[in-house]
Amino acid sequence: MENRQIRVGIIGATGYAGSEIVRLLLGHPQAQIIWYGSRSYIDQKFASVYGNFFKLVEDVCRDDRLEELAKEADVIFTATPQGFLAGVLTEDLLRQVKIVDLSADFRLKDVSVYEAWYKIEHKSPEFLPEAVYGLCEINRGQITPDTRLVANPGCYTTCSILTAYPLVREGLIDPNTLIVDAKSGTSGAGRGAKVPNLFCEVNESIKAYGVATHRHTPEIEEQPTYAAGREVTINFTPHLVPMNRGILVTAYASLVPGPEGKLPSYEEIRAAYEKYYGKEFFIRLLDRGVCPETRFVEGSNFVDIGFVIDERTKRVILMGALDNLVKGAAGQAVQNMNLLFGLPENTGLCMPPVFP
Repeated sequence: MENRQIRVGIIGATGYAGSEIVRLLLGHPQAQIIWYGSRSYIDQKFASVYGNFFKLVEDVCRDDRLEELAKEADVIFTATPQGFLAGVLTEDLLRQVKIVDLSADFRLKDVSVYEAWYKIEHKSPEFLPEAVYGLCEINRGQITPDTRLVANPGCYTTCSILTAYPLVREGLIDPNTLIVDAKSGTSGAGRGAKVPNLFCEVNESIKAYGVATHRHTPEIEEQPTYAAGREVTINFTPHLVPMNRGILVTAYASLVPGPEGKLPSYEEIRAAYEKYYGKEFFIRLLDRGVCPETRFVEGSNFVDIGFVIDERTKRVILMGALDNLVKGAAGQAVQNMNLLFGLPENTGLCMPPVFP
């Protein structure tokens, strides 16, 4: 696109994902935030909600009137609870502005699956066919300047899908044997006050939750289903760990024997990852024997991936790590924005991870 500023509105700017979009766009050479939307802090200075933006952001928070914002912005990020965008989206809005939605409202193509897992009625299913699932490394070709609506994937799903996708696509694993064990930092639950997320409830503890019922399960299943060309059913168990940021996925799957019953070798599995991710800026394939760690992706848009073959059980152990607020939310949203406006995909996202 021509070298002009992209006018950005953020609805839900005072949530964790919304504030992370602010942080990233302050360093973006072609983005200008014109609207900090927040129901809870209308007319309050944004920097009074997040002190890390003191002297960097002087704007006050505004409301969530998309009709007015659509007349001013080129793109709107909706970092809002499930059901918000589906409840207000109209054809008139999409004619005026592009939308990148960080909720699950348009991620699942089957409205009955969405309603079954999220326990709410979908208010605008007519827009599901055109919504693009914004997992850039897999669906990049569908995210173009003509795209109007992007469904930004969740953090668990991004890490889980990217970790397993090449092996599913190449038929090296049986996807219906896939077991995904995932750990998340507490920011993944959002900024709202909840007793289970209080310091004394989380510190010095780890727990599984949403066992066999977590609503990201069908989203994780949908993309491997497309890759495998048949319906995929997995086990997914998330865990809450006492850290601020990060997702660590450890997944297990049975290897598919090749000719003469021989299991895929390390080199064959590595070649599958290289085939799909070898040229990807944001996916880092780790050296043999190196396991991903959340501390080495914190604050960045990178995904670190490694794997180990367990010949004894004829399974492969897949590992992935990302920052749930960046590649798992805001960073991926900015990555999608870059594609929507014809910019290099890593524009404004080249920051290295923060350590320690």
